[in-house]
Amino acid sequence: MNVAILARVESPAILPKKGTRIESIDLLRGVIMIIMAIDHVRDYFHYDAFYYSPTDLTQTSPFIFFTRFITHYCAPVFVFLAGLSGYLSGTRKSKKEHALFLLKRGLWLILVELFIIVFFRTFNPTYPYVQLQVIWAIGFSMIVLSALVFLKRIYIVLIAALLVGGHNLLDPIHMQGNGLWSFLWAVLHESKHFQFGHFHVYAQYPVLPWIGIMAMGYCCGSLYNKGYSSKKRKRQLLSIGLLAVTLFVALRWNNLYGDPSVWSPQKSSLFSFLSFINVTKYPPSLLYSLITIGPALIFLSVSEKLLSRVGKEIKIFGGVPMFYYLAHILLIHILAAIAGAITGYPEIFVLRNRIYDIPALRGYGFNLATVYLVWAVLIIILYPFCKWFNYYKKTHDYWWLSYL
Repeated sequence: MNVAILARVESPAILPKKGTRIESIDLLRGVIMIIMAIDHVRDYFHYDAFYYSPTDLTQTSPFIFFTRFITHYCAPVFVFLAGLSGYLSGTRKSKKEHALFLLKRGLWLILVELFIIVFFRTFNPTYPYVQLQVIWAIGFSMIVLSALVFLKRIYIVLIAALLVGGHNLLDPIHMQGNGLWSFLWAVLHESKHFQFGHFHVYAQYPVLPWIGIMAMGYCCGSLYNKGYSSKKRKRQLLSIGLLAVTLFVALRWNNLYGDPSVWSPQKSSLFSFLSFINVTKYPPSLLYSLITIGPALIFLSVSEKLLSRVGKEIKIFGGVPMFYYLAHILLIHILAAIAGAITGYPEIFVLRNRIYDIPALRGYGFNLATVYLVWAVLIIILYPFCKWFNYYKKTHDYWWLSYL
């Protein structure tokens, strides 16, 4: 990403009155959140999900691969926009007030991941299995951002670039065992499972690169200062986005740097292309960040002031991100529990481990068409609730609404 552009924008923000939202940001977030639900539905409904990874080119099909690949955009864009929104939320606060808000919000998100989302995923009140996923990563990154906001913007940009671009240098470092240091390293950089007695913890989202992605989003927030030229903003977003995609192709073409897995020619041109874009998410490699954040910036550039009627409906989801996230996880598991009971797999109701690691669930599941049907039904069910809550947030000023 273009460090010079991000570092140069340091004018103070004077945003529109409270309650005014930036439509292109909500639209992008809404699109991402709708797409995100596909992957979570696939987790609970797709037959093949219990047997192999959708990105395993030796077993997957192009349709299954792309069903997974399109959801690769969700987590990094979600985190990036959380950083951008973090900047916008501080435009009417002092540095101390802003830092305190980010700190409290970060702690709140970690608690939500550990106690609400984990329960919605498992329906198990004993919490035998904890999965540290994207909300955890956002919360942790927000806590770090609460300290970074006291730095000059150029230093935040450099830290973000170092974390996003340099963390792959740490890939050869591995901590063996189940001890404290191994766990701390997994939290920072190495996705790994742990077992502590009867409890299982999966540190799925190591935080170092996610901190960098959030910090990048924070630095981009200044492009939305009131008075900042819309034409200039769109041009800069487009330039940075195209640069990111170009850099991805340049680095990936000869497997120069940026991802622990290399691509290679496959049995067909299509599968060779799948190998080329099959980048690493856990933790998000540099190439993963480039090919996801880059197109997202291009989207922000071209979608500004071009909101269609459909777009206006989609951005409703983007205006209530936490409400949507919690509701869709809960509803997916409820629907899966019903499907499991009907098809003879009641074990999917109360989970004691990661869903793929439960032998009794082998044989459960449906084809990919059913996955998309359930996804469509899910979005239709959630739409009126999200629309109601979106309106409620706009017409009420309770302090707790800022946490949802």
